[in-house]
Amino acid sequence: MTSKDPAPRDPVPRTWLYVPGDRPDRIGKALDSGADRVLLDLEDAVAPAGKQAARRTVLDTLAAGHTAYVRINAPATPDGADDLALLASAPGTLAGVRVPKSEDPDELRRVADALGVPVFPMLESALGVENALALASAHPLVAGISLGEADLAADLRVGGGDALAWPRSRVVVAARAAGLPSPPQSVWTAVRDLDGLRADTLAGQRAGFFGRSVIHPAQIPVVHEACVPDPADVAWARDLMSQLTEHGDAAWIDSAGRFVDKAVVERATWLLATARTDDPAADRPVKEGNL
Repeated sequence: MTSKDPAPRDPVPRTWLYVPGDRPDRIGKALDSGADRVLLDLEDAVAPAGKQAARRTVLDTLAAGHTAYVRINAPATPDGADDLALLASAPGTLAGVRVPKSEDPDELRRVADALGVPVFPMLESALGVENALALASAHPLVAGISLGEADLAADLRVGGGDALAWPRSRVVVAARAAGLPSPPQSVWTAVRDLDGLRADTLAGQRAGFFGRSVIHPAQIPVVHEACVPDPADVAWARDLMSQLTEHGDAAWIDSAGRFVDKAVVERATWLLATARTDDPAADRPVKEGNL
């Protein structure tokens, strides 16, 4: 397990819920939704005429003591510059920022230095994907990377789906090469297709992703359930970790006759990091109209 991976006592985020920054009514519901992370959105979810009002609402939300993340506008744009100026004076409850349209490691470093909070670059163009490792390792405050698949598909002139298989693998490899957690998947835009969401989330995990961004509270329990590791695997991981003191750094054969080395221990560590102490069945169902 690398230094930036969450420890087992700090469960890996499964859901990142976007909420428009100019909708205080929805922000309150989002904060109570059960999402692991709430993203106050100043970018795509806010019309140009509403940007200033959204900034005031975001600052008021943070000033009220609510912990949240913020997706800013692209830093090179005038709106992005205004976002950075505002958030530079934000309260300590600003947990981090997602940085869209990330392509330039130097620009990402300027954002991290200006805000002093964890930054999460979003790769939404061919150049962003090509620079994935440079962005992932640009600054000690880079805490994770992800794809913005709608913008990326448009830039690549593809229809999405299998056409994005290589960029998806690229971002997974870059994240792990930089010692970052497995990236979350992009949003599932078919809000009412919860079966499709679950299947796609499981497929994403097999491809190296964990968790995902969501745009409606109804998606939260589906993603949480999909992220629950097999109880037998968790029991195996706990048993293996209990034997580490006895065996130290040496490889050994466990009681079931299986070879155990560093790679196996790392897999067990990851399983425990993704295991939750809360009951996934207790994730509150949310009606379609709640956000």
